[in-house]
Amino acid sequence: MRRVTLTVAALLVAPLLATTPADAGPSPQPADQAQQAAPAYDATVRITRHGIPHIVADDWASLGYGSGYATAASSICNLADTLLTARGERSKYLGPDARYDDQVTLDATNLEVDAFVTDLHNRHVVEDLLASPAGPTSRAKQMVRGYVAGINRWIRDNTITDPACAGDAWITPTATPLDLWYGVYMANLLASSGVFLKEIVGADPATLDDPGLPDLGLPATNAEARDYAKTVDRDALLAALGQDSDFGSNATAIGGDDSSTGRGLLLGNPHFPWAGRYKFAQQHLTIPGEYDVAGGSLIGSPVVNIGWNKDVAWSHTVSTAYRFTPYEYVTPVPGTTYLTANGLLKTAEHRTVEVEVLQDDGTLETVEEDLYRVPQGYVIDAPAMFMGWLPTSFWAIRDANAEHLRTIDTFLSMGEATSVRDLIARQDAGGGMPWVNTTAADRHGDVVYADHSVVPHVTDAMARRCMTPIGLLLDQVAGLPGLNGALAGGLCKWGTDADAQRPGILGPDKLPEAFSRDWVMNANDSYWTPNDTVRLEGHPSIIGCERCVRTMRTRMVMQYVIDRLEVGKETPFTLRSHQHDNRVRAAEVMRDGGRLDQVCDATGETEACAVLKAWDGHSDATSVGTHIFEAFVRRAPTGNALWTVPFDPNDPVNTPRGLKTTKAVVDAMAAAIQYVRDDGVPFDAPWGTLQVAGDRGAPPLPLGGGDGDLAGNANALGSRDPFANVDRYKPITYGSSHIQAVSFLADGTVQPRTILTYSQYEDPASPWSSDQTRLFSQERWVSFAWTPDQIQQQLVDTIDLTGP
Repeated sequence: MRRVTLTVAALLVAPLLATTPADAGPSPQPADQAQQAAPAYDATVRITRHGIPHIVADDWASLGYGSGYATAASSICNLADTLLTARGERSKYLGPDARYDDQVTLDATNLEVDAFVTDLHNRHVVEDLLASPAGPTSRAKQMVRGYVAGINRWIRDNTITDPACAGDAWITPTATPLDLWYGVYMANLLASSGVFLKEIVGADPATLDDPGLPDLGLPATNAEARDYAKTVDRDALLAALGQDSDFGSNATAIGGDDSSTGRGLLLGNPHFPWAGRYKFAQQHLTIPGEYDVAGGSLIGSPVVNIGWNKDVAWSHTVSTAYRFTPYEYVTPVPGTTYLTANGLLKTAEHRTVEVEVLQDDGTLETVEEDLYRVPQGYVIDAPAMFMGWLPTSFWAIRDANAEHLRTIDTFLSMGEATSVRDLIARQDAGGGMPWVNTTAADRHGDVVYADHSVVPHVTDAMARRCMTPIGLLLDQVAGLPGLNGALAGGLCKWGTDADAQRPGILGPDKLPEAFSRDWVMNANDSYWTPNDTVRLEGHPSIIGCERCVRTMRTRMVMQYVIDRLEVGKETPFTLRSHQHDNRVRAAEVMRDGGRLDQVCDATGETEACAVLKAWDGHSDATSVGTHIFEAFVRRAPTGNALWTVPFDPNDPVNTPRGLKTTKAVVDAMAAAIQYVRDDGVPFDAPWGTLQVAGDRGAPPLPLGGGDGDLAGNANALGSRDPFANVDRYKPITYGSSHIQAVSFLADGTVQPRTILTYSQYEDPASPWSSDQTRLFSQERWVSFAWTPDQIQQQLVDTIDLTGP
């Protein structure tokens, strides 16, 4: 029962409040005046082949209006689901127990997601950021306002036919800008608080009666931490911390000295999900004479995230930097009371949220969930990450991406860049690059690789003096320093750089970058090796490792350029051809000296080994034997147990190498062959009969490419919870997505070639739901209409949008 207490003063003014509530807004106006006061939008959306929208408007709000309308037309169910999540209402409409899987880091129940988001709303996190210096500019707010109005306009004007959400009552033309801002904020948290969402909502204090899980002998000293680290499954811990290399990308930029055009060339291939919140849609945004940029935008983003303008083209790859640090707080007794500096005691804030949940009988019930906070952030209970809530301590997360709302501004400004140096300067001024590296090329022939993303200001010196023993364990295994919570407001508080956009994050001078006129790349390994000769060293360890092993995918992306430059310069054609060359770098390395065949022959599996020996070493749709090799590398031992020549930091492109022929390696090959046999797959099946499109509504189109980090495919493709063609060996729902090969030609013009692997429209009934997927299957490209003449030549439809 809610208790209401009115003071005498309140009673005196109550009649006035009842007549004019403080939050009611301005007094009602006559209909004609209200219509005149309503925001007016005016945009033209030209649709070219493959359903690609080109939006033209004279102001930012109208540009957003056209973008929102076009995105709703292609992806309404996905977009509406994103807004529903941002409102914290999944349980109300979809039930509390159904799972929300963003296909990247977040896999939780609707109730867990709603509890977290509801607390953000209760704390007015986004509202406060909107009004703060860490919030968006006026033009970004205008873009979002128009974008949401465009979504609502499309819903008003059209009937939803996509069976994924047709007829769902919760999709109404009432979305607000705040809904979208919360959606943007949640996307910022993908690699930080989002990783810990279940651990935040599920956190419960230890008590004398329920002390929680035992500490299982966790280290109490630094010496113990170093010993303990040797026993930890590093890959499992990295995956739990959201450092899953499957979520990544490749990007290669060729400078004027190594390109046939004397100008910049770019090949960008984000490896993102083919379903859900983190799908791309293509768009082209223009304010005549002021702004002109095209490329791919994540669902719910009114701005281009990966793209090009007349001067610069850029792509992104997921960075190895951490966006957060955990702080450990000592508890003198089991519970929420913790020690601060000088031995003072404080109590973690206990927060309760109410979430409406749909019952089986169709009624609604209110459920309460508990969360806990300290000034640095949410308390977690994560025993699998060595950060459980124990009787003696608990952990909380400070999240750098939870402290800003600058992402849209940063991407919006990047679209105005005139060179790669200007591009990075705009990133720094924006301060909102959430969790990605940037690789870019410009028409002047300059290229850049940079990790100028949002990174906590934690220097190695600060980490050394502030790590607790368990924090040192985390750092030894995963490169994540766990800091002393008692000193979180003083000695162990994140630092500040004068050149940083705001306090608490590393400034540009401490972040890695490599400007060049030859070539640079990244394929989700750390910043250390932007090409085969340049080494970036001396940066804070929280950004990533130095002098550490590279994945086979990184080595493949580099090898393409190395091999090409031995015979001639990269041309627009040769660079984009690397996308579909489908070489498998691990196989090339393992076959040296006939070692792969020796390992296979030792199994006695003559039929499978004959296929593997004849295999062309590629992952083309026509290749025969790819599936046997992929099965092998997934089971093969790692590190020195696999290679005769270990990793050499002085030769990271070519080491490790030399496949061992030991019993462990032979056993892995035998297990792989048996797996293929047990799955009922012929050893001589062409790869394209096994690896097919698996996104919603997709025909079983044969696809080249394959496993990225282990096998060494640059054209990385994976299968996660496929929607279609589940009877096939490997239906693809992840990997190569919005691919762009952008060339600045010798005459100064731009030549963009793109492919959206899962196509622009999500409704399977649309002619644009699998047309680009078919082109991708055929290793063809879309000639993206960039100039007005090209748009006119490819024009399919024109939509003039005016009004509220």
